[in-house]
Amino acid sequence: MLVPTIIMGLLALALVVYGQKQGGVSSRGLSIALRMTMEILPLLLFAFIVAGMIQVLLPKDLVARWVGTESGVRGLLIGTVAGALAPGGPYVSLPIAAGLLKAGAGVGTMVAFLTGWSLWALNRIPMDVGILGWKLTLIRFVCTFFFPPVAGLLAHALFSKVSLS
Repeated sequence: MLVPTIIMGLLALALVVYGQKQGGVSSRGLSIALRMTMEILPLLLFAFIVAGMIQVLLPKDLVARWVGTESGVRGLLIGTVAGALAPGGPYVSLPIAAGLLKAGAGVGTMVAFLTGWSLWALNRIPMDVGILGWKLTLIRFVCTFFFPPVAGLLAHALFSKVSLS
């Protein structure tokens, strides 16, 4: 996490300096950033609490049995459906996936979870239908239907022996 943090910090600093040279718009940008931080911070904090509690409250043998490396297709399907049902954006789903990995979930299952979250997102369907119409929404859903479990299966086959810590 150190290298991405340093890169993001340097990028932010460069943009603030550039903004100052462009008529002093940096203060407006920083004000927007503070407002966004105040809106997202509670969600981020709660997501990290959930991720931490998953690690200490869920017994490793239970996690391993249901979504661990040896859970097979059942684990991939559970991960896929859980991802599709997961509320919120990456601030919620990524910490939960990280917490489950540390609690004993398999790589394939978490890839299925994150792919299900990003492709299916059942809580997003009403907006998809409202903006895109039901036909395109249905086409998108049908065309991506098999991707989450297949991505999880592929990740399991290729990376289940890789240490993620």
